Amino acid sequence: MSVILDPQLKQVLAERLRYYNQLGIYDFYRRDTDTTIEQVAVQEPVLSETQEEMTPRSITTKPQPPQEALLSIANPKPEAGVTDPVKALKIIREDLGDCTRCVLHKQGRKQIVFGVGNPNAELMFIGEAPGADEDIQGEPFVGRAGQLLNNMIKAMGIRREDVYIANIIKCRPPNNRTPERDECETCSPFLMRQIAAIKPKAIVALGSVAARTLLAINAPMSEFRGRWYDFRGTKLAVTYHPAFLLRDPRQKKEAWKDLQMVMKELGWKVPQAT
Repeated sequence: MSVILDPQLKQVLAERLRYYNQLGIYDFYRRDTDTTIEQVAVQEPVLSETQEEMTPRSITTKPQPPQEALLSIANPKPEAGVTDPVKALKIIREDLGDCTRCVLHKQGRKQIVFGVGNPNAELMFIGEAPGADEDIQGEPFVGRAGQLLNNMIKAMGIRREDVYIANIIKCRPPNNRTPERDECETCSPFLMRQIAAIKPKAIVALGSVAARTLLAINAPMSEFRGRWYDFRGTKLAVTYHPAFLLRDPRQKKEAWKDLQMVMKELGWKVPQAT
């Protein structure tokens, strides 16, 4: 049922939307508390695989599309109407600027790690956050976990240059801690714009932080894996983060199963495991 807004409230909302647009945030959701189990999205600090055994406090909410009247007030994204993904990504990067939208710019980050790869990629990998090596080089997944990801991509019969790689947040958290919820919410709209520009046929979320942030679902990795999710018109699968696989190499076989599922969905030939 539609809601008629008071004109004064409508003006306040319009000013707030313009404020968020200036911050580079364009996607908004109305949250409601009466949900079914199938619609639950738990809003809490996202946790890495090593923290899944903890029982966190949770609040159930249901993300819903905003009213069309409010959307019409918001300014369009700067890259709106740009069909070339190379140009669109450049506009998004320029809009991001030397970002100071969350506290991470005060906590030792050296530079923003935007994303790298083929702007026309069919497959996109999304991780959690830059680490020390990434913060130095300005490119995602270049450390030990990045080397393992490269091997995973090579095992799929493609090259790193064939895919696009990014993270939920674009600045290194101090001591590589798990990103806070507000940091993910502030930074992820730029990731959503990158996804919209690239239009990949499939996305692989690497680890529970990426999965929980993108899908707004609180679940262990065992429940995330082995199935496809419809994410903004794109197929999304979840597998283990390469850093987790370095800590527990026994799970590499399971990660390979996830990648095989992705290759089959894309119509790629599935190589023999090595």
